[in-house]
Amino acid sequence: MALRTISTPLILSAVLVVLALVTVAYGSRPFNQTMIDIFVRVILVTGLYIFVGNSGVLSFGHIGFTCMGAYAAAWLTMPPMMKELSFPGLPDWLKALQLPYGPGAVLAGIFAGVFALIFGRILMRLSGIAASIATFAMLAMINTIYANWESVTSATNSVVGIPIVRTIWPYLIGAIAAVFIAWAHAISRHGLALRAARDEPTAALASGIDIPRVRLVAFTLSGAVVGLGGALMAHSIGVVTPDTFYLGLTFITLSMLVVGGIGTLTGAVMGVVLLSLLIQGLRWLERGVPVGESTFALPGGLQEILLGVVMIVILARRPSGLFAREFVWPARLGAGRRNSSAATRNVPAGDA
Repeated sequence: MALRTISTPLILSAVLVVLALVTVAYGSRPFNQTMIDIFVRVILVTGLYIFVGNSGVLSFGHIGFTCMGAYAAAWLTMPPMMKELSFPGLPDWLKALQLPYGPGAVLAGIFAGVFALIFGRILMRLSGIAASIATFAMLAMINTIYANWESVTSATNSVVGIPIVRTIWPYLIGAIAAVFIAWAHAISRHGLALRAARDEPTAALASGIDIPRVRLVAFTLSGAVVGLGGALMAHSIGVVTPDTFYLGLTFITLSMLVVGGIGTLTGAVMGVVLLSLLIQGLRWLERGVPVGESTFALPGGLQEILLGVVMIVILARRPSGLFAREFVWPARLGAGRRNSSAATRNVPAGDA
């Protein structure tokens, strides 16, 4: 299974590396930030795919774990003096701790994963629309806690002082790691069982698959990955508030996953890349493009309308998303060549 499917994460990683190299070679500072945002979204949407794509249960709550990861990164990496001002209620040992952004991001992902495990123990016993509504309630609860726990999260005030990382490579590494984690889970025993439960729940139960358990594994791993994405997002912008990780980010990440292809890892990654570039292009047109002696610009707010129209058209024409199949063409090509060679050897001389 691993050898047959390894081409998918390798091709997707190659696409991300090419984007990073082009950015470093030719991109301006704003374009560099745009590519960082794309890599962060790849982590978030890939993390979302680990659960939603494999289980078939739509989750509106994963951005809550992104929020947890972002604030955990702030607690772990901010200077002690800034933490004393922003988070007076933190334990003294945590106030005195200041980690580099790399270990801090990994620990932030683990922190989010632990809470995903705690929430998942309850939520993963639900199915269908009930599970989706429950995940939205979880998101609302997390947002309410972080928006009101002033001594620990600074409530609705902007948290500043988070070390900003402008180089593109940590975000590329995080995106590639998320892709390989999602692939490894998909080909694992838990991933195969989860997709079987998604496609034929009755047959899966009859086969002895513990559906809540395999869902819990995916939910926990998914929460850890989006928590890592939240930590890197905090380091990319240097400022966090609870509203940054609420409905807006929830719907844009879900939209990217659905448009790209909710059931494939390729759809998760390429949906982010294509929609992010589309969004950036519409923003560029809103700012205005010189045409001769005049300037052409889209009216303010038209970006959201056009983006919605594009998404509706895509989903109307391709309900399964733009990438309903994985990128595995090198493996298929190699198999085709082997089969062709074997057929040539087996053709009788008189028929050649």
